[in-house]
Amino acid sequence: MLTLKSLRHSFETMLYDDVNFSLDYGQSLAILGVSGSGKSTILSHLSTMLKPDNGVIDLLNYQDIYSLSQEKLLNIRRYEIGIIFQSHYLFKGFSAMENLKIGNLLTNTHLEKSLLESFGIDHILKQNVGTLSGGQQQRVSIARVLGKQPKIIFADEPTGNLDHDTAKNVMSVIFEYVKKTNTALVLATHDEALARECDYVYRLKDKKLVLEK
Repeated sequence: MLTLKSLRHSFETMLYDDVNFSLDYGQSLAILGVSGSGKSTILSHLSTMLKPDNGVIDLLNYQDIYSLSQEKLLNIRRYEIGIIFQSHYLFKGFSAMENLKIGNLLTNTHLEKSLLESFGIDHILKQNVGTLSGGQQQRVSIARVLGKQPKIIFADEPTGNLDHDTAKNVMSVIFEYVKKTNTALVLATHDEALARECDYVYRLKDKKLVLEK
């Protein structure tokens, strides 16, 4: 499903070099690291948002995704992958349900009621997202991503706006979704306990990605 080969990237200084890993369907992988180490940047590479300085990314049977056209990359983002950002990026002025349906309209998918119940948002669907708490907005955002039925999910600190109990519940829903649908998850986090719930754990340290589990 996903293979990285000799990934390297820098901004003003080298961020990381010779990053390699593989991930198959139904598996989850966590990337740990301190703030500024490059976790979010790696997710940007994987989700077709940012071309690395060097290296090859094979994703969903597309060999070397950055050799594809921008139109093809856009279609991959729209129909085949799900991206959970640190910020929720909901459409202001719309209800929670309207935000969820927008995601389904863009991808021609159907929203499962059980998913809304799992995230505990079924009772707030008619509310304008601007009236929701930060945690509620984040749960709506994550439900919108899973509702489009992606083949692989890239999550950047997905529970950062949630309290401990809600975060634990949300991640259990995500992990269950990965196993049930045989998709895959790449998670960037600073939460050691959350990372250990994944099948594989890597740490970005000293410009290298090191396998710990």
